[in-house]
Amino acid sequence: MVPTQKQKIQSVIMDYSIMLIGLSLYAFSWILFLVPAKITGGGISGLAAVIFYSTKIPIGLTFFVINVVLVSIAMKIIGASFGIKTIFSMVVLSLLFSIPPELFPDAIINDNFLSAVLGGMFGGVGIGLVFSRGGSTGGTDIIAMIINKYRNISPGRIILYCDVIIIGSSYFLVHSLDKMVYGFVSMAVVSYTLDAYLSGSNASAQIFIFSPKYEEIADFINIESRRGVTVLDGVGWYTQKDVKVLLAVVRKKETSMIFRKVKEIDPDAFISMASVMGVYGQGFDKIKG
Repeated sequence: MVPTQKQKIQSVIMDYSIMLIGLSLYAFSWILFLVPAKITGGGISGLAAVIFYSTKIPIGLTFFVINVVLVSIAMKIIGASFGIKTIFSMVVLSLLFSIPPELFPDAIINDNFLSAVLGGMFGGVGIGLVFSRGGSTGGTDIIAMIINKYRNISPGRIILYCDVIIIGSSYFLVHSLDKMVYGFVSMAVVSYTLDAYLSGSNASAQIFIFSPKYEEIADFINIESRRGVTVLDGVGWYTQKDVKVLLAVVRKKETSMIFRKVKEIDPDAFISMASVMGVYGQGFDKIKG
């Protein structure tokens, strides 16, 4: 079913609205928790924070200038493949980071560890919302794309190296080993929260079912679970007999119902299940541009 022009516009508005909420959460994780505690996280935000702690140059200004330089270099080297959503995120974060600190209390929490954890949690959820809509916060993501063009290094590893260098450099400016350690705590919490958010309620599973009663099981998955199922032809190598194999991709929360029904239909059925990420298509996520 081809979406109408109105539906496309509504989808775009929804994407950017959710991205705006995510970017706001990410920015306020710094403004309310990390910056008052002088904790440095990863990314260009962390680099801008380090510069702010030592020179008092506003984070929003530093963040914007560095990203403009990175975007300019990226456009020359790899083209504008990172898309308009990265530019949108860069501009929005620069504006949010430029909110006068006088509008906020000096410190909501006077415990550095809790500040690192809460800052990481809010930041992770914020980035998760942005990623779920096909966006990017730019910064080290752009650096990873540039380096990956010339070196066979995974983007995730490049981003990790950048974050470690940025957080480690905070020691030489803030001269506090504690604050540097809290920075790594915040980075770990962001990573964990981001993974938990992206793979939480939308976690999916790929199921292979081997059973002579495959037709009845396939009907149940199609009709009751309302999920697609594919029947594959196979050969049991030990028995040298033809077998039918069912392949289905479902949400993890739906697997228990399917397992119970399979056990009811064929207690001797053989089932293999694996976690999968990034399932796109009808009934799952849409591919984001």
